[in-house]
Amino acid sequence: MSGILAGIGWHMVGAASGAAFYAPIGKVKKWPWEITWAVAGLFSWIIMPWSVSYLLLPHFGAFYQSITGHVLLVVALLGAMWGVGNVSYGLTMRYLGMSLGIGVAMGVTLMAGTLIPPLLHGQAAALFTSRSGLLTMAGVVVALAGVGIVSYAGHQKELALRSETREFNLKLGLLLAGMCGLFSSGMSFAIDAARPMETAALHLGLNPLYAAMPSYVVIMGGGALVNFSYCFFRLAFNKRASVGSELSQSRGMLLTNGSLAATGGIMWFLQYFFYAWGAGNIPQRLYYVNWMLHMSGYVLCGGLVGLALGEWAGVGSRPVRLLWVGMLVIILAANLVGLAM
Repeated sequence: MSGILAGIGWHMVGAASGAAFYAPIGKVKKWPWEITWAVAGLFSWIIMPWSVSYLLLPHFGAFYQSITGHVLLVVALLGAMWGVGNVSYGLTMRYLGMSLGIGVAMGVTLMAGTLIPPLLHGQAAALFTSRSGLLTMAGVVVALAGVGIVSYAGHQKELALRSETREFNLKLGLLLAGMCGLFSSGMSFAIDAARPMETAALHLGLNPLYAAMPSYVVIMGGGALVNFSYCFFRLAFNKRASVGSELSQSRGMLLTNGSLAATGGIMWFLQYFFYAWGAGNIPQRLYYVNWMLHMSGYVLCGGLVGLALGEWAGVGSRPVRLLWVGMLVIILAANLVGLAM
């Protein structure tokens, strides 16, 4: 039981890091968003996974040569699928607003990323006939309810602060949010498809807590390709005139901005570093609960980070009470999943 509690705890640590990663990025000044995102991505999708895997693997190149091309291709493509979801995230916020958009996208990501892998592995019956499966399903439903309450509280906050979305379009926004959520769950699918890589890492003697790290090189590489392409495309066609002047800053400003973007990128990577630690403590027969724990923890920690940063100041007591109710419901969902183990 102590291992299971440790697993849930590490998932929450990872979710907290992921929920807070944009705080330093938001402090970058006078840089186009595309450059900030690309610098952060360089650390989160390239430098960190490559460095960690290089330190862990006794023979870095030989390890990837030992993996079949089919596995590498599928894992990379699913990583690219996540990258598409990441890119579409901004459009979701544009038409639904932050809180409602995040809520719908996170809800779809949580549900798809949790349920589709066991369905593909022919384990659908176990979800509805075994005690552990039923408790897991109950946890998913309760987590979705919690995400919905937190999202509604956030929508009330936006109304109270008069930050309504100017281009609000419910039908288009919901369509984009659904697409964003489905494509973003590609990270869950990629982690599932990369299990042969984890097995190979275990055969080399890697600690189970670190066995997933080598697969991140391929998963995040696929996502990086989509994100970098999008950033460079935007810079080439929309920001050509301003990029030079915005980057011709003092050395101190460039160092500050680069450090902030790098910090955000490293925090983003650490969410999956600790995701692997959490998954390493969860029984293999219930591998599919890891994504549910991560995504619900992400929403929970996002609410806590917002409170800590003062984002809910001046909105009144009702939205804050709703936020706390939603976060408590998410905690209940995590406990239900814990009982399933």
